[in-house]
Amino acid sequence: MKLSVIIVNYNVKYFLEQCLCSVQKACARIDAEILVVDNCSADGSREYLSARFPDISFRWNNSNTGFAKANNLALQEATGDYVLFLNPDTIVPEDCLEKCIHFFETRPKCGALGVRMIDGSGHFLKESKRSFPSAATSFYKMTGLTALLPLSPVFARYYATHIKENESGKVDVLPGAFMMLSKAAVKATGGFDERFFMYAEDIDLSYRVQQAGFTNYYFPETTIVHFKGESTSKMNPMYYRHFYGAMKLFVEKHYQDKKVKLMLMKMGIWCGEKLAMLKQLFSAKAGKSEMKASASTMVVATQPYFNTVLRIVKYAQPPLMISGRIAVTAADRDAAAGKLDNVEPIVTKSQVKQLLFCEGELSFKKIIEVMQELKGKVSFLIHSKNAHSVVGSNEKDRNGIFIALPDDQ
Repeated sequence: MKLSVIIVNYNVKYFLEQCLCSVQKACARIDAEILVVDNCSADGSREYLSARFPDISFRWNNSNTGFAKANNLALQEATGDYVLFLNPDTIVPEDCLEKCIHFFETRPKCGALGVRMIDGSGHFLKESKRSFPSAATSFYKMTGLTALLPLSPVFARYYATHIKENESGKVDVLPGAFMMLSKAAVKATGGFDERFFMYAEDIDLSYRVQQAGFTNYYFPETTIVHFKGESTSKMNPMYYRHFYGAMKLFVEKHYQDKKVKLMLMKMGIWCGEKLAMLKQLFSAKAGKSEMKASASTMVVATQPYFNTVLRIVKYAQPPLMISGRIAVTAADRDAAAGKLDNVEPIVTKSQVKQLLFCEGELSFKKIIEVMQELKGKVSFLIHSKNAHSVVGSNEKDRNGIFIALPDDQ
């Protein structure tokens, strides 16, 4: 077995559906296994997913054991030369996993690898590469100075600013949303520390991979979508409890013998938590993220696929008004507003506010490329071939949106 893909699910069945469709395509030419652990979801994930993906191994927990423990549960069954820990709210391009494995095979000291990530609006996610939370970087990050001065090599050092967005290189911390390890690194570290219920477990594992003598690499030659915050929204007060509690656990674990640094880092964590809670209080007053009805949503699909996805879109609440179709191939002679190769002028001329991509004739890789080209100009929805849902996310700090067929359809 070349690769084991491990995914932990918690109440995000529609996002996981899209994720699994993309992972299956990315594994088409790899001897791979996909292991999903569900942490006692209450959204009907078991009934919805198990029948749709008979070739995937599911494990259904009777309680929410936390992210680290659930991953380790699947890790005990994994047999691949490489192990990928992947979030359920991600979409990977078709050549992603092959590229990552090739990178490993050309760098014997590579113990863990992360890739370039974009959010659901097409923008680069800075957390694709990070530095260890030293006393200074922790203080800057937790107090908000990093967000205030995102380009500063000093205050934004948390995001490994010594490496450019499109440049491969050695980094300290890789994101748990996409973290591929060699079998040797897995054996040396034993997987995640189960004391971390959620958050900071990726920082801890990245730290221990390096302590074991391996190197962590940021690899931007493939880009994935990470919708962000689906299992736990930053608008949920529980987020702050888990996140800042996890950061406190990390610094106490690794900096206990450095009293001054430990004090400064705890001070930064305390300040960060209070500021974040204050920010959340004001954000909550602005209302929750909702799907907005749009009279200018265009579907990027072949004509037959367009007809199929309309069956799902009609269940959108509030309703979506579809204003046309964008053809995927030059050979498409059916009625369309234009071709995908000319999508930007179409969006501008027709004042399109949203694109709904239909994977099939259209690859996940192409979808991701177009999202980056049009970031900031339109919002995006994605439908995987044969899926019963459509998903999207326009705000990385809030839960995403979905449209789905009723259970009896």
